Amino acid sequence: MTATPPPAGWTPELLGVPAYLDRLGVETLPDPTADGLNKLHRAHVAAIPFENLDILIGRGVDVTLPAIQAKLVGRRRGGYCFEHNALFGALLDRAGFDVTRLSARVRMGVGFVRARTHMALLVRAEGRPWLADVGFGGDGLLDPIPLEHGATSRQGGWTYRLMRESEWTWVVQEMRPAGWLDLYGFTLEPQHPIDYVMANHFTSTHPLSSFTHLATAQRPGPDRRLTLRGRRLVETLPDGTADERVVEAGDLDDVLLERFGIALTAEELDVLRGRWQDQPEA
Repeated sequence: MTATPPPAGWTPELLGVPAYLDRLGVETLPDPTADGLNKLHRAHVAAIPFENLDILIGRGVDVTLPAIQAKLVGRRRGGYCFEHNALFGALLDRAGFDVTRLSARVRMGVGFVRARTHMALLVRAEGRPWLADVGFGGDGLLDPIPLEHGATSRQGGWTYRLMRESEWTWVVQEMRPAGWLDLYGFTLEPQHPIDYVMANHFTSTHPLSSFTHLATAQRPGPDRRLTLRGRRLVETLPDGTADERVVEAGDLDDVLLERFGIALTAEELDVLRGRWQDQPEA
């Protein structure tokens, strides 16, 4: 099958598909069907963690596809939305899906307007549009959701829905014990690579971005979520109950590797440990 040509500026031909599939534990690239999309989405979320540690280490974040692939696939690290969804979008392009890159404003219950600092994907499979997003972290989707007003999706112990808020804006919501929580709002305007270069620059360098000073690692799962923010490690269940503890600098190696699958080099660990006491406990 001939893949749908990606929009100008995207370079999925640079993606090393076999190595990426091996990272996901997937043997072959599926056909561009809804089932194929779901299989790849769930495999990516399960295999590659969300994290911002390169910013705290002082390396920054490069959102070009070769750099993302070298990090998330070659070095088996994690990343944040611009890395996850750029990589995943390239894989979907190579599989023959019709992919549109989108930009979103994270809400998470706040009442003020945030910048567009999140990347998501609109994917068409079997004539139907889907919202795909492997890069929102602990609260993120496990599976794609049909792009339909009121579409509700039960994913493991978690429930999500999509709402059309206005002519332009869609909102992803999650059911919490207190009711529906807005995760982020987005429009369907196609984005270009330079749009994410600009957004990534803010997210990885600006003092108003929490990622410039707060260490973060997250893993979503069907029956629990694991989140490290600062020195606080939290394991949350779908009913809202949570187990929390403080992670000390000496425990970083074991926690990152055993709980998140993140293997830092000795030099990277030394840098992170040196900054660890500056991290908040909550």
